[in-house]
Amino acid sequence: MSGPPRDEVLDILEAAREFALEAGNVTLKYFGGVVDSEAKGDGSPVTIADREAEALIRERVTARFPDHGVLGEEFPPTNEGARTRWILDPIDGTRSFMRGVPLYGVLIGVEVEGAPVVGVAHFPALGEMVSAGSGLGCHLNANPCAVSQVGSLEKALVTTTDVERILSRHEGTGWRRLQQEASFSRTWGDCYGHILVATGRSEVHVDPVLSSWDAGPLLTILEEAGGRFTSLEGKATIHGGSGVSSNGLLHDQVLETLRTGHLG
Repeated sequence: MSGPPRDEVLDILEAAREFALEAGNVTLKYFGGVVDSEAKGDGSPVTIADREAEALIRERVTARFPDHGVLGEEFPPTNEGARTRWILDPIDGTRSFMRGVPLYGVLIGVEVEGAPVVGVAHFPALGEMVSAGSGLGCHLNANPCAVSQVGSLEKALVTTTDVERILSRHEGTGWRRLQQEASFSRTWGDCYGHILVATGRSEVHVDPVLSSWDAGPLLTILEEAGGRFTSLEGKATIHGGSGVSSNGLLHDQVLETLRTGHLG
């Protein structure tokens, strides 16, 4: 299946960048202050900032692309079955946001006929935006960016969002092995960990649990940056329920280590 025309991808990418910036400005109105939250069905918090930011993006999509569908974290889907679908996470890293930690991101992914073609991850409090379109490369703000060329775990930085969560799973032994072998590890988590890989500042990020909206822009961004993004099972999808980003050179070894507990 051939992808959409370049002009179509570019038009959607430019719109997604614009919408992400606007939504980011909404979040900054609340960032650093006391933010009330309530628990969603899965126990995670949702804030007024999440809802306002997603509502804004939805309004912009509907106005400019009325035939497009939207899947978002905070509201029901619209135009189900549409050829083009926007996938939204208005604040990825809500817990960080509520604590005044600037590593939260506004995430927008766009699929055409089920294939990811556009990805935008905007970090309002950092002034960083990483964006990519199929065949258009990956950019950090206005500058092209790419994954690192580190080819051995001994020189790699590996990250995850929540150490306790991964240790409680069957991948826990493999994660400990990766930590022991790597140059060092950190918990620069949520979407920021994946984006560090895409921009060459890290080599591996592992998320054992990842919703579609958490992963929405990541496959396009990582692949356009020269890396890989897959589920823990190795499938290149944003709908696999988990996510591993890498510079590509280490990907198979990382997946094997997570699966078996031994270095691949």
